[in-house]
Amino acid sequence: MKHYLRSYRTRQFSHWILVFSWSLIGAQTWTMAASPTLNTDAHDSACGISISQQASQVVVAWQMDDEARSRIVFDLTKNKPLIQSVAIATGNGQWTNVAKSVDPVLMLRVGKRDLAKRNGWTIFFDRMQRKPHQLFKAELDRRRAVASSKAKRATLRIGDLTVGPFQGHLQWTFYAGHSFVLQEAVLKTDQNEVAYLYDTGLVFHETLPSELTWKDTKGVMQTGRPTERQQARSHAVRGRAISGQFNNGSLALFPPPHRYFYPLDFSNNFKNIWTGANVNDQDLPFGFGIRHDPDGDNRYVPWFNAPPGTTQKLGLFWLLSQTPSHQALAEVGRLTRNDRFAPLPGHRVFTSHYHVEHTRELLESQEAEPDANQQRSEGRLPGGGKYQIPDRLRDPGFVRTLRRHGIDIVHLAEFHTGRTPRRNQRQRMERLKLLHAECQRLSNKDFLLLPGEEPNVHLGGHWISFFPRPVYWVLNRPDGVPFAKDHPEFGKIYHVGGEADMLRLLKAEGGLAWTAHPRIKGSTGFPDRYRKQLFYESDRFLGAAWKAMPADLSQPRLGSRVLNLLDDMSNWGPPKYVLGEVDVFKIEPNHELYAHLNVNYLKMDTIPRFQDGWQPILDTLRNGQFFVTTGEVLIPEFTVNGSSPGAVAKLQKNQSAKVTLNLQWTFPLDYAELISGDGRTIKRQRLDLSDTAAFGQKSWTVEIDLTGQRWVRLEIWDIATNGAFTQPIWLSQEGNADNK
Repeated sequence: MKHYLRSYRTRQFSHWILVFSWSLIGAQTWTMAASPTLNTDAHDSACGISISQQASQVVVAWQMDDEARSRIVFDLTKNKPLIQSVAIATGNGQWTNVAKSVDPVLMLRVGKRDLAKRNGWTIFFDRMQRKPHQLFKAELDRRRAVASSKAKRATLRIGDLTVGPFQGHLQWTFYAGHSFVLQEAVLKTDQNEVAYLYDTGLVFHETLPSELTWKDTKGVMQTGRPTERQQARSHAVRGRAISGQFNNGSLALFPPPHRYFYPLDFSNNFKNIWTGANVNDQDLPFGFGIRHDPDGDNRYVPWFNAPPGTTQKLGLFWLLSQTPSHQALAEVGRLTRNDRFAPLPGHRVFTSHYHVEHTRELLESQEAEPDANQQRSEGRLPGGGKYQIPDRLRDPGFVRTLRRHGIDIVHLAEFHTGRTPRRNQRQRMERLKLLHAECQRLSNKDFLLLPGEEPNVHLGGHWISFFPRPVYWVLNRPDGVPFAKDHPEFGKIYHVGGEADMLRLLKAEGGLAWTAHPRIKGSTGFPDRYRKQLFYESDRFLGAAWKAMPADLSQPRLGSRVLNLLDDMSNWGPPKYVLGEVDVFKIEPNHELYAHLNVNYLKMDTIPRFQDGWQPILDTLRNGQFFVTTGEVLIPEFTVNGSSPGAVAKLQKNQSAKVTLNLQWTFPLDYAELISGDGRTIKRQRLDLSDTAAFGQKSWTVEIDLTGQRWVRLEIWDIATNGAFTQPIWLSQEGNADNK
């Protein structure tokens, strides 16, 4: 085997980095006398996708919809474009080429993770953008071609693929009855301490798209006319997708909507689409695709984990269409419901953990010299009085953005600074009074904005507070100051000086607390370290919050860190639950927020009015009557022997149970997993859902064995690793007292 080093150059970002590149286009690493033979042992054409070999070509064809078929011809000949043609046939059965002579392109930016920091691979506080890193362009050896199928899906694998320290293969998964294709680089490395990003897409050797279409960050459709020598540029888009128009159809490219984006503090749009020639200064023809900005928000930028030996799957979706490019873009939008969380009867969409610091901005505007050109309106404070609201804060961007995404209820996490616990009563009341006033002003019958904080004192690690009404409390208790005292304007004011005071306050006001970003960041080691404390065992401590962090593309689900914690907490004893959190700072309408969003569907019919308090929301959380989702998968119903999450299900003497699940989804589903525990160990029972199509709704009833188990919960994941999970259902044997 012989490797060709195609380029060697140096570039300087904030420092010098070495750039090595291998070409995925043309260069081969092994010479064969004849084309490799396609292995079809694991493929059955009954899946609805035919995969066959004709000389050096592999032909894949399938029905996309009632009106059109698609065909992609792969060429295994060295020094030729890998994709000979992409074609569509409509009613007359005549194939017409959409694109010819196309190559996938893949580039990895590889750096070194410092595993001594924090908790090794479970890390967020890393600045990969400041460390030396190398850019590698993939090299494909077409020595193998393997076809396989499962249900109504088929996969074509071609490889070997080499990208710097990674080896693997390329694969495409096709879905009978659908116009989208999932292209993945499946890679492993034996090198330790690797963190990486990837850019990928398609380049065109023969026919360029006549037009490119995307939505700008305001949602306005934009078009561009490519030229062969047009230099590469990056685009900030809404919806993460771009579509190319060709003579006989269009081709859109887009990433898995949540899996592709590693966690950051800010949700700014970092231009995840590229177009043009010579992308990343590599010798490449015109193309377009998806990219990662290596600098991110230039704060903590952790990239993706690649522990040695793990199988990383780097995905890119194609969507083929016989319609114009703007219509193909609309088809892509349907897969995320246009980045909007769908209404679900009997449920309300709740989201938590936002450091928008709107109150601090408003206070700073009050303290600044008045601007004669700045129009202002008035707000009313609790208990009387008025305050000035600058026009720029009257209808804040974070409210407009969250409402656009279909969110009903937002729980803030304000005053997230080290100064907050040291503020005295006057300073603290000034801030809380304004926070409560603004939450009420910005709420209405269709949208509820609720106060909340991430105090980070007294309990250990980072945690979130949530009360069912405006509560006035100070995070310190000087000597001689009582725990609670009456105030003529604010009613009762609490001074909290420690763990016992905090639990006392939660009980007195019916509040809840939970661990923010458990087992990572400032909560590394928590809630494990206080799980035997009185406040944790209390029903006032809800549990923890879920976010897909850290990012690891070898995982078949998002956020395993917290899903594993949910299982551990359920085995530990008292009922604890996990809600979804977002944990980002300032939000504006031009941000890429949806990729970082998850929400909670609370089992509630109505949105409480701010002035009436919001006790029903805390009751719903405390009772576990909600599910968490990235948005594409919904769980209207999950029961065990008729009992829902948060309740107790009675098992028959034979320990079997009837499980009913009702699901709605956009992307085709991958699998469901029923996860249960006996107080010590975890049991997983998987339901293969690879026979599902896109945009479905279905109920299943299955019998499962729950012998010796104390609880059970449900997870659902789709082909793009979007997902949803429920809270546990607690189990007891018939005739015995429940163990909840």
